[in-house]
Amino acid sequence: MTSLVWEMTLRGYNPIELGEKVSRIVCRDIDGIEYRKYYRFRGGRWYGGIATADCVGCNLRCGFCWSWRSGSHVIDVGKFYSSQEVSTILISIAREKGYNYVRISGGEPTLCFNHLIDVISNIPQRITFILETNGILLGYDKNLVYRLAEYRNIVIRVSLKGTTPEEFHMLTKADPIFFEYQLNALSNLLDAGLEPGRDFYPAIMLSFSSEENIRLLLKRLEEIHPELTRSIDPEYVILYPHVKELLRRTGLKPRKAFDPNNIPEYMI
Repeated sequence: MTSLVWEMTLRGYNPIELGEKVSRIVCRDIDGIEYRKYYRFRGGRWYGGIATADCVGCNLRCGFCWSWRSGSHVIDVGKFYSSQEVSTILISIAREKGYNYVRISGGEPTLCFNHLIDVISNIPQRITFILETNGILLGYDKNLVYRLAEYRNIVIRVSLKGTTPEEFHMLTKADPIFFEYQLNALSNLLDAGLEPGRDFYPAIMLSFSSEENIRLLLKRLEEIHPELTRSIDPEYVILYPHVKELLRRTGLKPRKAFDPNNIPEYMI
C-alpha cells in the first residue's frame, strides 16, 4: 500500500497543491462525467442514522485520522463510481434503513467538486445531504461556496483541525496559514446567505487543545457570527486500534480521547 509523499517546506505542505495532486489520481473524467474513487458504502448510527459513501483522497494528512489506512492518506484503494451510481447507492441504503441523512465521508468530498455537486443534485429534497469538509477549498475559492448555496437540502459541517494555526500545524503538518482558510470557509458560507447553526456549523477537534486556545477560537468565531459559538460540534479522537497506531507514528498525545465502546451520545 503506497501513500503520497508529503510535500514539506520549512513551514509545512500546501493543502491546495496536495489536493490538486490527489485529485489527478482519485478523480477521473469519462465522457464528460466526473468519476471518483470510493472504498465502501455503509449505514451507520452517526447523526441518528446516516447512509455513507467513503471516498478516497484528502488534501490534509491529519495525524489522528480514523480513515488514514483506507481513504485519506492512500490513493491505491477502492474503485471509481459516477455521481449517479453514488447517489443511487446512498438513496437505497437510506430507504432500506429509514434514514433521513446521507453523506460522503472518509476523505475530503470537495476535491472532485463537480462530482460532489452532481451527487447532491441527485439526492431528493426529502433527504438531507451532510457535507463534511475541512473547509480548505471553501475558504480558498468562494465560487465553490456559491455553487453549494444553490442547494437547500444540504448542511455543511466544517471540521476545524485544532483551535489555532499552531495546533493546526501540529495536527496536520500543513503550513499553519491554512488554518485561516478553514475560518474563511465559515465567513464565505455566511456571505453566501447561508444561516449559521442551521445551514452550516463548525466542528472542532479538541482532543489536543488547551483551555486558553479554545477561548481564543471562540472569540474568533464570535467575530464571524455569534451563532457559530452556540452551534459547535466538538470532536475528540476515538481510539480505534489503527488510530492508536497512527498516533504512535506521529507522536501526537491527545489530552482527551474516547474508547470505541464508550463514545458519548453527543458525538454520535
